[in-house]
Amino acid sequence: MNRWMILMAVFTLMIAGCAQNDGNPLLQEWDTPFGVPPFEQIQVKHYVPAFEEAMAQHKAEIDAIVANTEEATFDNTILALDEAGSLLSKVSNTFDVLGSVLTTDEMQATARTLSPLRTQHGDDIRLNEKLFKRVKAVHDRKADLTLDTEQARLLDETYKSFVRGGANLAEDKKAVLRKLNEELGLLSLTFGENVLKETNSFEMVIDNVDDLAGLSDGIIHAAADAAKARGHEGKWVFTTHRPSFYPFMTYAKNRTLREQLFKAYINRGDNGNENDNKSILAKMAALRVQRANLMGYKSHAHFILEENMAQNPKNVYDLLWDLWKPTMKMAKRQVKEMQAMIRQEGSAFKLEAWDWWYYAEKVKMAKYDLDEAQLRPYFKLENVRDGAFAVANKLWGLTFTERTDLPLYHEEAKVFEVKEADGKHLGILYTDYFPRATKEGGAWMNALRKQKKCDGKNITPVITNNGNFTRPVGDKPSLLSFDEVTTLFHEFGHALHGLLSNCTYAGLSGTDVSRDFVELPSQIMENWASEPEVMKMYARHYETGEVIPDELIQKIQNTGHFNQGFTTGEYLAASFLDMDWHTLETVEAQDAAAFEKASMEKIKLIPEIVSRYRSTYFSHIFAGGYSSGYYAYIWAAVLDSDAFEAFKENGLFDQATAQSFRDNVISRGNTDDPMTLYKKFRGREPKVDALLKKRGLN
Repeated sequence: MNRWMILMAVFTLMIAGCAQNDGNPLLQEWDTPFGVPPFEQIQVKHYVPAFEEAMAQHKAEIDAIVANTEEATFDNTILALDEAGSLLSKVSNTFDVLGSVLTTDEMQATARTLSPLRTQHGDDIRLNEKLFKRVKAVHDRKADLTLDTEQARLLDETYKSFVRGGANLAEDKKAVLRKLNEELGLLSLTFGENVLKETNSFEMVIDNVDDLAGLSDGIIHAAADAAKARGHEGKWVFTTHRPSFYPFMTYAKNRTLREQLFKAYINRGDNGNENDNKSILAKMAALRVQRANLMGYKSHAHFILEENMAQNPKNVYDLLWDLWKPTMKMAKRQVKEMQAMIRQEGSAFKLEAWDWWYYAEKVKMAKYDLDEAQLRPYFKLENVRDGAFAVANKLWGLTFTERTDLPLYHEEAKVFEVKEADGKHLGILYTDYFPRATKEGGAWMNALRKQKKCDGKNITPVITNNGNFTRPVGDKPSLLSFDEVTTLFHEFGHALHGLLSNCTYAGLSGTDVSRDFVELPSQIMENWASEPEVMKMYARHYETGEVIPDELIQKIQNTGHFNQGFTTGEYLAASFLDMDWHTLETVEAQDAAAFEKASMEKIKLIPEIVSRYRSTYFSHIFAGGYSSGYYAYIWAAVLDSDAFEAFKENGLFDQATAQSFRDNVISRGNTDDPMTLYKKFRGREPKVDALLKKRGLN
């Protein structure tokens, strides 16, 4: 029985299932352009029955693989597994993407209903003894098979996914694993919901115009709009959403209000209310230890890092400590500069964490004559986005054409068709850049459909880019800070990783790579954002159309190392915190506050800096996929800095270098070992020198 016969064996069940769900758009073929989801037809009520049907079909496909009486082969077992579950992938991707951008109460309730069902379904596959027996049989004969690199990689990754999913455990331990996975899934959901509720619930209402001193007209107008939307007509509201938080912390003269807003921001999930996350995260950390022990590992970090480039906790800690020492030295120097600024103003108070942004901006103005307010008029969001598109065009000939005939999931989203230089369709990109109450914080990329090849046909990807950037205010468009500019380029790099994927198997394609490699394509794009040649391509004054002056570009270049003690320091502190939580070897739940305090004391974090993410709102590691992996950004920073040097050496848009990066890194997904892919591009392993130079830490 070959794989086609396997699929035919479940055909009757699939037809029956579809017949019962004629009214559910998630279970129908999408006749939309490029097969994008018909968002306007999909309702929350459709998800649970769609998941149930898709899981049933997937189970039937798995059962057919197991029931095959022929000898297990790459085609009838490994390939069949990779191709199974296509309907479930379609439903899951749609739900997961919309669940992060349309997070209504109804969607959250649905996610809670589905979480144990999805966990159980995944465990049913990974813990299927007969299925694993077939996978192992193929893997045991790997040396005798004629497989290309990608096939060999898929075989290895499939086998490891079963082993790491508990396939070798005794039956009683499998039952324990199932319970742990289900509990962790629900706790993770709750953690994320609590962070969103905490972020949305806080508002700092200002009714005295004098308290707005220092803020620009744009910031004030945005606060007035926020107040009106929240029922505070004639007042001003600031929140812990980043586009509101950062401008106030940077420019507001009222120190008392800065302290109030800052403490609201860093105490999210730590207020002793129904949204408190301390016990939840402590339980998650303990359960992760228990699960790691069950799998034969000392800690969760040992289990996770085995699959990453870093390989083990020691290598991560070594990198973090090597960077920590020069970073703190620089941070302490910056504290002295800001404290001197405070004295110059005739004040005697000691610099506190809520003063950092405000006085860092003052020092930057004094040293470099650069005010963020001078830059924003040149960074209209649409121009910055088009600048990122232009970089991709100059590197690989890609074009991005907005399509108004495709369904949108929200009125603020936009959609673009992406084509190769020869006009061939490459994929679809959705962008959704503004914050709202039903949207998760931060910025990220997702895939509604991953690239793969099936029966010789290339299935093109559908990718999303999401952000929480500064909104338009009144008659002014969205004007970004330079940090937001680099974030947009960063997420666009992730999008390119998905769009340029050229892999055969879905299980290996796009961004489905190790955590400390996935940030390379995203972070390398940030480098182009600050290059003078590139800035002149996109930085134009929103009113006059004037290209950003050389003088301003030079000032940006001059501030390249400025505030790195803070920026790198708060990031590294969070990386240490992540590693400390996940190198725990005890299954006893910790006191979250005491544990975090000890973690920061161990590295001697100065009191003027707070970890970028405190434990109670560290969604990357407790509600996302970065547990034991937040260090990945700095690990990848070594890679991206070193890789970008190749472009600096050969030319920013050197076609040979660009093609090599595309062919050897960005299009290859997980089809080979990450270091092997990197060395094929660079000709050697990466060096840390470029990163140290870039951040002024050498």
